[in-house]
Amino acid sequence: MQPDTILATTGLTREFRGFVAVNDVALSVREGSIHALIGPNGAGKTTCFNMLTKFLAPTRGTIRFRGQDITGLKPAQVARLGLVRSFQISAVFPHLTALENVRLALQRARGASFDFWRSEGVLRRYDDRAHGLLGDVGLAEDAATPAGQLSYGRKRALEIATTLALEPAMMLLDEPTAGMTHEDVERIVALVRRIRTGRTILMVEHNLSVVEGLCDTITVLTRGRVLAEGDYASVSQHPEVIAAYLGTADA
Repeated sequence: MQPDTILATTGLTREFRGFVAVNDVALSVREGSIHALIGPNGAGKTTCFNMLTKFLAPTRGTIRFRGQDITGLKPAQVARLGLVRSFQISAVFPHLTALENVRLALQRARGASFDFWRSEGVLRRYDDRAHGLLGDVGLAEDAATPAGQLSYGRKRALEIATTLALEPAMMLLDEPTAGMTHEDVERIVALVRRIRTGRTILMVEHNLSVVEGLCDTITVLTRGRVLAEGDYASVSQHPEVIAAYLGTADA
């Protein structure tokens, strides 16, 4: 691993009953960068992501995080190391307010148990930080709103706030704009850009336009293999990438 590499894979492969979903993927994510893993539907992005976050075991290959081999670890173990997948770690409780959701995540980050029976006064020690995190993701005005009443885009922003409460060394976002309106997509892209300072972010995406101007490095997968890697200008002009996105390559 290079000195500034925070996450790296070597020969990462996953087979399902003879079908190779991810094939010999070498990935290197620089600390402090926004790195996108993109590709057409069926390219192997989610399978790769699930292996990185330990929800799938690789058939072959290794995964190293901050120089440590995490290939055989469990999801909770890698989360404690600081590799946090937003929607899996930051559960949103629909009947609790946005503030209460973030406050629960702050309790967990500080090693406190989820003491639902504690007095409101005791729990308010987390309020200032929780309000700050809601402000960071553009939800300051929604602090008292039950999470279940938030729009889909705002609910995803709340999930990111609860992830930030865990103070991860690296955030992994799995298609954070999937199913969103154009307005919500723009809001989440702006949010990721806003929270990037001092953080490393790896995001899975299928839409090149979402990562344009946002990501430092883009790795393109197709048929489970790395097709191209570089900045947006280089990968968007790559002939095989163009072919894959136009449907002339089987993704």
